[in-house]
Parts: sequence; structure tokens; C-alpha cells
Amino acid sequence: MTSDAAPWLVADLGGTNVRFALADPGSPGVLRAESVRAYKVDAFDSLAEAAHAYGQTVGGLPRRAVLAAAGPVTEAGVQLTNHPWQLNRQALQTELQLERLALVNDFAALAACVPLLAPAQLHTLPGPALAEASAAPRMHLVLGPGTGLGVAGLRLQDGRSLVLQTEAGHAGMAPTDELEIELLQRLARRFGRVSHERLLCGPGLQNLHAALCERASLAPLALGPTPEAIVQCALADSDPLCVLAVERFCLLLAGVAGDLALSLGAWDGVYLAGSLLQSLRPWLDAPAFRQRFEAKGRMQPLLQRVPLLQILHPEAGLLGAAATARELAQAS
Repeated sequence: MTSDAAPWLVADLGGTNVRFALADPGSPGVLRAESVRAYKVDAFDSLAEAAHAYGQTVGGLPRRAVLAAAGPVTEAGVQLTNHPWQLNRQALQTELQLERLALVNDFAALAACVPLLAPAQLHTLPGPALAEASAAPRMHLVLGPGTGLGVAGLRLQDGRSLVLQTEAGHAGMAPTDELEIELLQRLARRFGRVSHERLLCGPGLQNLHAALCERASLAPLALGPTPEAIVQCALADSDPLCVLAVERFCLLLAGVAGDLALSLGAWDGVYLAGSLLQSLRPWLDAPAFRQRFEAKGRMQPLLQRVPLLQILHPEAGLLGAAATARELAQAS
């Protein structure tokens, strides 16, 4: 049997990258930072193959694991939303020779990291600050664009956390002005139904830029520059359509964050996550972002008191998977 002091394998699996690390549930640090490795999912045929490659770099795989994956979790496993991989729970347990395996949604894991974040690992956007912890229950929203748009709820009370797994990134887009109505119509001709994720993720930024180009009669509605290239052009102010795409991306994100805060009653804080947003700080800190977040008619006074924070931890998903491993270890 595996001893209680033995490490756990933790993974953060998205549509583009998979990250692995070792976690020590009994250690204050939980996550072994020196053990983190990242791989492109397209370099492997399966998660098990990628995990074995990781095991070769750390002297073998632990016998217990928490695997966070970008897709809805069922009793059978996980079908990734933005990649063909399908994770079968029983097959993974056999292939990795695991005594214990927990599969969780990637943003459920990310939400679980919030109580472990140090102040230096958070950036508070303009607006109210995060309130001091109290015995009263607190409700938070965690969302972020990556290969897709992840969303989770987090309820904290008396030092305990309850994570709400959702697929709210696939709710339908709600335009608020003439430009967004036109963009929705253009994207609907291409995709049919247009969800938040069609716009609020890396490929979504490409969709948004392509639709703006088509609107300006500059290019057909097809993917062009990479998300990184669009952001860099916007930062350099070298292309007006890139600037417009990034500005509108951030406004749409603010609007969706406000809608979801209302849906979950997340009055105690909204956390924005993901590497894509790290480069978008100038737009997140701009008054227009806060204004769009709060612009909910009669509900505006409620949202005016909600803090907005950006998670800066470079491996927040792995930290959340490690936090989940700690919770499971303590419960056993």
C-alpha cells in the first residue's frame, strides 16, 4: 500500500497543453514547484502516454493521482471539449497502475487553488478590494479564457471550500450593442449557435478578429493571425483591427463575468485566470472593463461592490489539483 506521506501525481490537461507535477498533501507548500513539467498534447497519443513520459523525468509515477481535465466529468471519465482525447477512468487507473484516481474539471481544480493563493499571486483590478475572511459563507466566481472558456463557482465557509463545476462557458452569447449584434450574425452564419466560448478564448479571439476583418471587407471569415500575434499588435498599437478585437474581447469578458456573478450570486469576488489574460492587463485595468462588468441595469448596485481579481500564479491549475489531493487525503 502507498504510505500517507507518499506524493500524488497531479495534472492540468487542456486542449493544447498538459502539465504534470508532484503534490505533497501533508506539506504546507502542497505543490512541488521543481517537479512541474509541461507538454503539448498533440505530441502524444493519450494522456497515459504523456504521464509515462513525465514519470521518466521524476523517477516513476505515484500510485495516487488527481487529474484535472478541460471537459465535463462523468462517472465514466472525461471527453475533452477542445481535443479528441477521451479519458476513461478505469483504463487510466489500469494504465497508470493507480490505487486511487480522481478526475475533476480543470476549472473546478483552478477554483480549488484560490484559498491557497498568497496576496502577491493576485492582482486586484480597479474597484472594491477583497474583504477579510469571516465565518459567514462567501461565494466566488472563477473564470478564464484559454483554449476554451472555463467557469467554476467557489463557496467558502469556516475554512472549508465547496467547488461548483459548470460548463457555463457554453452558454449563449448575448450582444449589447450594434457591433456585437453584427458580429453575432456573422459568426452565426459560420457556426450556427454562438456560445461565449466561440469568442472568449484563444481561438475565440481569432474568430473575433476574423469577423472584424470581414466586416471591414479586408479578409474572408477565416482564422488569420494567432491569438498571441493579435495581442502583440494591439499592445504595439500597430493595427487598428487588432486593437478593436482585443478591446471588444475584454468588454465581452467583462459582460459575461457580470452575468455569471449574477447567476451564481458571487458577491464576494470574481477571479480571472489564464495565461492569455496576463498580456491584457492594460485593458483589464481600464475603466471600461469595470463599467461593462457592472452594467446590469437595476442590478448594477449589487455588482458595484464585487471585487475583481486576476490570478497571477503560473501553475494555478496544478495548485488546485494539489489542493484537491490534500482534501482527498485528509478525508481518507
